[in-house]
Amino acid sequence: MAAIMSAMQVSSAAAIGGRSSFSRSTRSGRHCTGLTNFKAPASTRRSLIRVEAKDGLQEAVDRSTKVEITRDDILRNQEENQSEKQSVFGAVPSSGGFYPRPEIERRPETGDRSLGSIFAFDGAAPETINGRMAMIGFVWALLAEKATGLGVLEQVMNPGAAGLVNFVAVVQIFTFASIVPILKGESTDARRWGPFRAQAERWNGRLAMIGFAALIIDEAIRGMPFISALH
Repeated sequence: MAAIMSAMQVSSAAAIGGRSSFSRSTRSGRHCTGLTNFKAPASTRRSLIRVEAKDGLQEAVDRSTKVEITRDDILRNQEENQSEKQSVFGAVPSSGGFYPRPEIERRPETGDRSLGSIFAFDGAAPETINGRMAMIGFVWALLAEKATGLGVLEQVMNPGAAGLVNFVAVVQIFTFASIVPILKGESTDARRWGPFRAQAERWNGRLAMIGFAALIIDEAIRGMPFISALH
């Protein structure tokens, strides 16, 4: 909005200056062109409108979905949550250790945001990306089986199928989309909208990973696609 007001002020000043120049030029008998109806270029006006619309949309989305996670919140959860005091394997988090690290060190909001850190075994990226890929892959595999009659491995390895190419493309897109917020210091817990929460996504992702693995194992044992085996 500030940028638009500045453009309007510049436009007004230029227009006033143009009218004065025009008047002086008319009195002196010279022909004046150009400044009497000055307007900012159309491309500039469109850019300002896009910037304003983009900022407004981003602010609206943030107000509806963003949850502020502070250092104190993380430290409090680290002290009170039993799963943060000891891993499922019985390991106690230690500062600077390989695994597990204290929550304050592995959180994007307060910890190291290097690729090595966020893609570590207990980093923010692996489970998030793997869970999303599993959810997409599980649904995609079943729909493709129904449409083509090919099992999961056949969809990927069959020379006439584009499954592998499509899978690689989707992985690249979703990996990039998943790590950008993390690199900016925002974990999945920092967003929620109604029933769509980070905890629900994690559990859905875990179930999808189990389901996708079970789908491949079932088809390997039966020797036929899962959908075909139901008939």
